[in-house]
Amino acid sequence: MTSQFDSLSNLYKTTLLENVVPFWATHSIDAEQGGYFTCLDQKGRPYDTDKFIWLQNRQVWLFSMLCNQKVGSEQQQESWLAIAQHGADFLAAHGRDNAGNWYFSLNRSGEPLTQPYSIFSDCFAAMAFSQYALALPVGDAQFSGGEVSPTPAQKIALQAYENVLRRQDNPKGQYSKAYPGTRPLKALAVPMILANLSLEMDWLLAGDRLETVLQKTTHEVMNDFLDRDRMLLYEHVSPTGEFVDCYEGRLINPGHGIEAMWFMMAIAERQNNPALIDQAGEVILSILDYAWDEKYGGLYYFLDSQGHPPQQLEWDQKLWWVHLETLVALSMAYRLTQKERYWIWYQRVHDYTWGHFSDPENGEWYGYLNRQGDVLLPLKGGKWKGCFHVPRAMYLCWQQFEQMSPLTPCP
Repeated sequence: MTSQFDSLSNLYKTTLLENVVPFWATHSIDAEQGGYFTCLDQKGRPYDTDKFIWLQNRQVWLFSMLCNQKVGSEQQQESWLAIAQHGADFLAAHGRDNAGNWYFSLNRSGEPLTQPYSIFSDCFAAMAFSQYALALPVGDAQFSGGEVSPTPAQKIALQAYENVLRRQDNPKGQYSKAYPGTRPLKALAVPMILANLSLEMDWLLAGDRLETVLQKTTHEVMNDFLDRDRMLLYEHVSPTGEFVDCYEGRLINPGHGIEAMWFMMAIAERQNNPALIDQAGEVILSILDYAWDEKYGGLYYFLDSQGHPPQQLEWDQKLWWVHLETLVALSMAYRLTQKERYWIWYQRVHDYTWGHFSDPENGEWYGYLNRQGDVLLPLKGGKWKGCFHVPRAMYLCWQQFEQMSPLTPCP
């Protein structure tokens, strides 16, 4: 008899391998000039050819990860490694300035369009080339003086990682628009992504470097950004972790907060820290209670912690990545604790997400809905949406439910 967990595991696996990955493998490859098209319409036709570095790197990461996790047949894995190499070669040739900083965007042929202002270009370059280096055949290793020296892909990954560490306290550097000293703020996005990135880089980091970074980032996320009275995560706080009463300081980004909490749970599981698992889970539930749209369903994109009008005019839209990261977080929380509250919320978010974002006819998922849940933009990829959140969530949820197969679901 097939359990509910088996059915969900199969749903995510089938959607990943038969719907989502084939969409990108079929439509996104720029065979003429290298790299990937990410601006794809509902049916996968490119409508813009600019190439955004973080999305290019995310796609290299995704196809490399599938190879490293031995997903699919050997023939599929060979095809996916070729797709990863296609993007990695383009990025290695065009993605950085002379100082090794990663641009934000290029034109189709690889000429820079936007300066390297975003630390997240470097973050995803490190993630991408770490996974890509791991996916390459062992024969690609370089031997020098009887010892193995870093491969070109490993060198790129480590250089990008060093860029992130160097820039973490001043992410935009010379490109920041903020006037120095008047209202300094730090962003949740930096420590949360550094925590996840460091887990990705584990195999390349020497000594106790990983644990040092994880300790620092976990403390920062769970202390500086967490309102312990309300169990909500602020998107910005002062450099020393205090609440700042302004638009940016009051901002709640439900998707970021929930995604950060599954990063924390992954670290907690690695460290055998049940207290951190429980704390992260409580934050997830608090964010869901605060951010769920009781009238139309789904999670708001942005909210003001004091109930004031948010400055983001798109605050009430429903976005794909917010809901997918929530499914990952809730399935992980239930696997780790078997607490009924997580399962109840998982089912609620699952029904909304699969009922509104999925496009089984054309492949991949829609990204942007209005508050009522109607498709706002029929694109499948753009400047901000690429080959990442949907396939990563499909893979991670598949893995969560596969591990839960022996368990009995809550009634």
